[in-house]
Amino acid sequence: MEYKNILFINYGGIGDEILFLPTITSIKKDYPNAKITLALEDRSKSIKSLTKMIDKTISVDIKAKGIHKYINILKFILYAMLQNFDCVISSGKSPFVAIILFLTGIKERVGYKSKTDFLLTKKVPLNENQYAAKMYHDLVKPITKSKYENPTIEIPENIKLSHDIPDSGYIAIHPGVSKMSIEKNIKKCPKANFWKGLIIGLLEKNKKVILLGTKDDQELIEKILESSVIRENPDFINYYNKTKNIMEMALIMKNAESVICVDSAPLHVAVCVKAKIFAIFGPTNELKLTPLDSNITIIRNNNINCRPCLWHERKTNCEKSDCLNIDYNLILDKIN
Repeated sequence: MEYKNILFINYGGIGDEILFLPTITSIKKDYPNAKITLALEDRSKSIKSLTKMIDKTISVDIKAKGIHKYINILKFILYAMLQNFDCVISSGKSPFVAIILFLTGIKERVGYKSKTDFLLTKKVPLNENQYAAKMYHDLVKPITKSKYENPTIEIPENIKLSHDIPDSGYIAIHPGVSKMSIEKNIKKCPKANFWKGLIIGLLEKNKKVILLGTKDDQELIEKILESSVIRENPDFINYYNKTKNIMEMALIMKNAESVICVDSAPLHVAVCVKAKIFAIFGPTNELKLTPLDSNITIIRNNNINCRPCLWHERKTNCEKSDCLNIDYNLILDKIN
């Protein structure tokens, strides 16, 4: 069958959408003329700026409270019914997913196996014990011959950085996570003293350091910048809240000697540009969130037997979060 108008559905943050890119890539390889529409959360619509494969995004507020959630879903179903999609591919393991796909009336419906998968035309086993990008890519195995490839983004040649940023020879650090994660008590990054010690140690090694972050990271960044040893060092560049868009951050990471970050969207951006990465993991599972190739060094507290626990055992951090008590020397010892 030749697909011409395909609807993808994938909810989550921008990191989740980056992890979903290989799924769309394989479809575009086999059906290069197909129009691609991606339904997502409003907070993740910037994914369209990272790829030419997505023709249109549709924001659906599935986290609205009470009846508003179901009104939004109904509006989405009505929209999908009128767009002449010939195929819909959706992530999500809830049995509700297959019901929504069936109600759209779209002829070809692809999703994960569940209690309601009889409503799908193609059902795929859900294997969560693998890199999330590969888990998503399983969805298109029934309709494409293209093999899985790690997520990538294309950085346009017209993206220019500030003159403050050197062309190479620096270490880029993004220490934070989204404000939404913090508000939900999903803690994935060490405290400020870890970052202070790490940055001072790098500067003592005569490394240039660029500190990245957005408004979500303000509290953590301010604590890091309390150190005059860091602020006043000529090899330290404070680029907090100065990147105009995610592409600028991607270019900084691509040109870096190394990127140091936690389990967050910037990690997935760094993977996309094939940066050398030191990825810090606490309660989440690095096996599911990185491709674990030669460019990635996982930094974790190996003395904690209860990690990883977040998502498969609990939805928020435990009270102690001892897994985030990580020695920054684990990174310094690996940097010449």
